[in-house]
Parts: sequence; structure tokens; C-alpha cells
Amino acid sequence: MPLPATHSADETLVKRLLAAQLPELAALPLSRLDPAGSDNVLYRLGDELSVRLPRGEWAAGQPEKESRWLPRLAPHLPLAIPEPVALGAPGEGYPWHWSVSRWLPGSPPDIGGLACPARIAAELARFVAALHRIPADPSLAAGPHNGFIGAPLARRDAETRAAIAETDVFDSAALTAVWDAALAAPPWPHPPVWVHGDLHPGNLLIADGQISAVLDFGGLGVGDPACDALIAWTLLPPSAREIFRAESGLDEDSWTRGRGYALSTGLNAYTAYAATNPRVAASTKYQIMATLADFQRA
Repeated sequence: MPLPATHSADETLVKRLLAAQLPELAALPLSRLDPAGSDNVLYRLGDELSVRLPRGEWAAGQPEKESRWLPRLAPHLPLAIPEPVALGAPGEGYPWHWSVSRWLPGSPPDIGGLACPARIAAELARFVAALHRIPADPSLAAGPHNGFIGAPLARRDAETRAAIAETDVFDSAALTAVWDAALAAPPWPHPPVWVHGDLHPGNLLIADGQISAVLDFGGLGVGDPACDALIAWTLLPPSAREIFRAESGLDEDSWTRGRGYALSTGLNAYTAYAATNPRVAASTKYQIMATLADFQRA
């Protein structure tokens, strides 16, 4: 699967953008953070701010969406989320909006090395349940703005089966069984709810052994809450996974769909990045194997 073209958004460009649009911040020290996510280039700006710039057209709408919605969601959530400070406009040869947010302390969790997985699972479950309770806005129904996260799983069927066929690392029959079960689960029968859509370890921060923040709301939308069970297979060991399941309020059918979503996203990322990014290869392999093992136990 060829990767889409990306914009480097190098330090010189970011300094020019700041000088032109936010001159009061332009003198602050700027340092690129690596690795960052696949959607955005990230810089630390001084001690208290960060700058985030989409890498490509597929992520170009994220800064505007986050700037609009995150301040409205934050008061209702039990964990910190990014606090937008400024929304930058296209300029200096950079074609999309970009953002400045408050710096959030902490570091990503260590997959397989959580000091207190039960506590982490409970914190994440409370966050997910709180997000799903906030009255949803139908204008953010699953669609191109978030890669159709929260849409019925059938939309992912062709690409997921193609990824199953492409890989020779995993048992294709076992992968197909997980995916078929997810597709067969009854759809979400209630009105759409807010979803984060991309709850994996790279979008979490931990400080002093507990979750300090949830990051990257580029996939924010409203739809099927099952996609927010993703974190159960990307981070949590089996015992903590059950705590998350019980306290998040997700029913059995949602859990089955969520496992399918975790399998699908893991496979697609693995086939796209495994040959070029060992870090992504390791994390997505963990994710895929966790869904297989969980399905076998079920």
C-alpha cells in the first residue's frame, strides 16, 4: 500500500509562520518532537506550548475541528485534553491550517509495562463513558473529516479483507474469524455519540503512574462508540481489559464490534508501515495479537 505524500513542515517554515502570524510567540525556543503521529508534525514551543501541523491533505481539517470543539468538550471530561491557544492560517508556502496548544506534561505509556494497569483501565473507562454521555452534535457524523471513524464496520470490509490477504505474518483464518464476528454483531441501536476514534498508547500521556492527558482528537466525530474500545487491545493486558469493559458501559455487541475495529486498524497500519517503521510494526503486532487472543478466550 503506497503511503500518501507528506509535508515536512521543517523548523524554518514553522519559525516563518510564527513570525508572520503569532509574532509574540516567535522568539520562544522551538524543537521538533520525534516520533510524532502519522497525521501531524509536532514541535515544542517554549516551556508551555506546542505547535501541530498536518502532514497532508487527509489531516488538513483537524486543527480547525479541534479548535472549535475541544474547549466545549473539556469541561465534561475527567482527564486533560489539548487546550487550543491559537489557530494558524495557511501561509509561507504551507497550505493548511495549523495550531498552537498548551503543553501537556507526561510521557506515552509503555505497552506491556504499566505499573498499575487496573488503575489505568478504570481511568480510561471513565473518560470514554464521560465522552459518550456528552450530547452529540450531528454535524460531526462519521465522514471524510475523520476517516469515517464511528461509521458501521461494513465500510471497512474491503480494505480489511485486502489487508488480511496481504499479510503472511498472521493466521489469515483466525483474522477472518474475528472480522466476520464483528461484522455479524448487531449495529449500534442508539443515537450516535461522541467518539475519540483513535485511542492508542501514542495518544495518551502518563505522569506519576496515572493517565495525565488524552491527545490527538483528529478522529473526533459522532457515531458508534465501539471504536473507543480500541485502547483495550492496544495497551491493556487481559485482566485490565475486563475492568475497562465493565466500567466503560460498552455492551457485548459493542465490544465485539470494537474488537473488529481494533483488528482492522491494526492490520491496515501494519501493512502500511511495518516495512519502514519498526515502532509501528511492534505496536500494531501487539494490537493484532491481542484481538486474536481475546477472540479465542471469548
